[in-house]
Amino acid sequence: MRKLILTFISILFIGSSFAQTKDVAGKAGPETVVVKHRLTDSVIERFNVLKTNRGIRQGLYQALYQKNYALASGYYDNDKRTGVWHFFDNRGHLVQNFDYRTNQITYEAPEDSTSNLQYFVDVKLNDTAKTTKPLKVGGRFFGYLPYLNLFKLPPELMNLNPNVSFGAVELLVSPLGRLASFKVHVYSGSYEKTFNMSIDVPDPADKIFVPATVNGEAVGCRVLIKCAFRNDGGLEFY
Repeated sequence: MRKLILTFISILFIGSSFAQTKDVAGKAGPETVVVKHRLTDSVIERFNVLKTNRGIRQGLYQALYQKNYALASGYYDNDKRTGVWHFFDNRGHLVQNFDYRTNQITYEAPEDSTSNLQYFVDVKLNDTAKTTKPLKVGGRFFGYLPYLNLFKLPPELMNLNPNVSFGAVELLVSPLGRLASFKVHVYSGSYEKTFNMSIDVPDPADKIFVPATVNGEAVGCRVLIKCAFRNDGGLEFY
């Protein structure tokens, strides 16, 4: 599987080397140039922008983890995502496909006990309850990176012992599929502190989820993401 993913990445990079995009009909599109941007210490995004307007994304987009594993791949058309996008975890496993033509998740990989995401619904469950978790476009890794990127330890906490310290991002998703609360918990031995973050996140898309359900009815759900601290005080996935 790993060889397959790496081959897939190589093919995408070869395709992205062309300076001219093509539309769905195969006709030559506008000239583009490749831009690289570091999302985190371990994630780099690479995408094409118009040569005449570098604020407009056009053509192939990729996000790579540690330069080896694809996290996201898809296409932009006039700065809007188009077609089917593929999202992976940090081990190169496909976790989600999203079709921007129909605005639907067409595939969501099963999640097991090794996941660093946990879900807590706001209703009492019994043994016969049928539940679904909230879903975020971008999958369980790439889709949640924006929330981790919005937090850094304040200067007075930069000396926490990394051997006994970790963070937890807590998101409350409403029954309507909206971000209702955003917190970051800091734990270090017996020390604990909670930071209330603004839900007015930079990208409005990061306020929207597919809500959790219990027996077919949408319910509120808390998503808890255990994180490690980077050397600069930022958060990264365990």
